[in-house]
Amino acid sequence: MVASIINGTEIAAQVKAEVAQGVAEVKQRHGVTPGLAVVLVGDDPASAVYVASKQKAASEAGMHAEDHKLATATPMEAMEALLKRLNADANVHGILIQLPLPKHLNEHAVMERISPDKDVDGLHPVNMGLLLAGRPRFVPATPAGIQQLLLRTGHSPEGKHVVVCGRSDIVGKPVAALLMHKAPGANATVTVCHTGTRDLPSLTRQADILIAAMGRAGSIKADMVKDGVVVIDVGTNRFEDASKKSGYRLVGDVDYEVVSKRAAAITPVPGGVGPMTIAMLLANTLKAAMLRVQHEKS
Repeated sequence: MVASIINGTEIAAQVKAEVAQGVAEVKQRHGVTPGLAVVLVGDDPASAVYVASKQKAASEAGMHAEDHKLATATPMEAMEALLKRLNADANVHGILIQLPLPKHLNEHAVMERISPDKDVDGLHPVNMGLLLAGRPRFVPATPAGIQQLLLRTGHSPEGKHVVVCGRSDIVGKPVAALLMHKAPGANATVTVCHTGTRDLPSLTRQADILIAAMGRAGSIKADMVKDGVVVIDVGTNRFEDASKKSGYRLVGDVDYEVVSKRAAAITPVPGGVGPMTIAMLLANTLKAAMLRVQHEKS
């Protein structure tokens, strides 16, 4: 068996085109330009590249895009002042904090300073609570992207056993909550595995759909999956590689070469989940603008 490739780059392009159309309609009908503000603290090169790609994608979709670059030593008081200003800015519908933050800034405290109505990353406790309650407002971008990858390639999770490896607040927990909802495109039986799980392979071999979000390169081996599984690899592990122009190569959490010979479908790294994260961030920003319009009219 040779797995079909779930091409995240192509599917992300579809989502971005749909978002661009929605942005054009909001502008035409309501005179509103959806706005995204991205906050970057520090000078991490990888984070800077990622922020630039988000800004570029937002601009290409017709959105108002702005970035706020802060020094590594920025105190919490300055961060709070910036977020207060962005919360009050009518031109900003979505606010994104690029993670990770410097250690002296508490990520949870920073996230709680963002208005839940502008939390397009879906990480504010209010939005996480709505997701768990089955009434999501903003689904975190990576889990939302995973769901779209499955649905748009004919691998609906409905009635399937989905095994999630990883319990992070950004991917593992929210994707589990999303896919277990009693709703179209979800309704799966979900098992969440983590570092405390005993006999991990016995659980991963039960998966109809396996989502690997562990942050450990090549952790999922061929003997850990059953034939015909659908594999979503969220891992983006960097290794130095002088043969690459960037100086590094990306490797997923799945041993791609061997697992792809047993899977029915699999996401590559890069070109799988990664592009979808930015696309769904744009979708959330458009949704935030539309919710604002509806609120102002009511």
